[in-house]
Amino acid sequence: MPVVLVANPKGGVGKSTLATNIAGYFASRGHAVMLGDIDRQRSARLWLGLRTPAAREIRTWEASDDGTVVRPPRGTTHAVIDTPAGLHGSRFKEVVALADKVLVPLQPSIFDIYATREFIDKLLSHRRSDKTRIGVVGMRVDGRTLAAERLREFVGGLGVPVLGELRDTQNYVQLAARGLTLFDIAPGRVQRDLEQWEPIRQWLDA
Repeated sequence: MPVVLVANPKGGVGKSTLATNIAGYFASRGHAVMLGDIDRQRSARLWLGLRTPAAREIRTWEASDDGTVVRPPRGTTHAVIDTPAGLHGSRFKEVVALADKVLVPLQPSIFDIYATREFIDKLLSHRRSDKTRIGVVGMRVDGRTLAAERLREFVGGLGVPVLGELRDTQNYVQLAARGLTLFDIAPGRVQRDLEQWEPIRQWLDA
């Protein structure tokens, strides 16, 4: 069962947005998807509670009261884990050990960039093997700005790929309010955003 971990030590970088849309993508491909949530804010669980029964099923993968990740039910084929800010210590090691792929959402802010540098180094040293793939996704990026250039320069020296840059758009906000993703609605309504997701989808499927 492939497990995708979405993690960054900084809050407010778009972890839940990325995690829910990855789960929505897997569900759109007909997979039996679990969306795990070890963030105390339980953003992913809240999102699932908003999801209409007419949408493709995404089941929850709860953590126990002490924060330990529990095993998903039988039949699950794909899992996505949303994580809290400040992930560290034994919980960090536990979830990284579970992951086949780790996605690090990163905003083009100098503060976010420096907060993320050490975290990526930790990921590279704690992943369970070289087969655990790590990638970065730029969040709320305007590709025409100097901040976006700095983001590309930063990740260019990390030894991990930048899989894509997602623009700042109300599409994510409005869909999240209904428990939906880009992959739950008519493609023509979010065509520009789906185009930005194409390299991320290819990486997830590889």
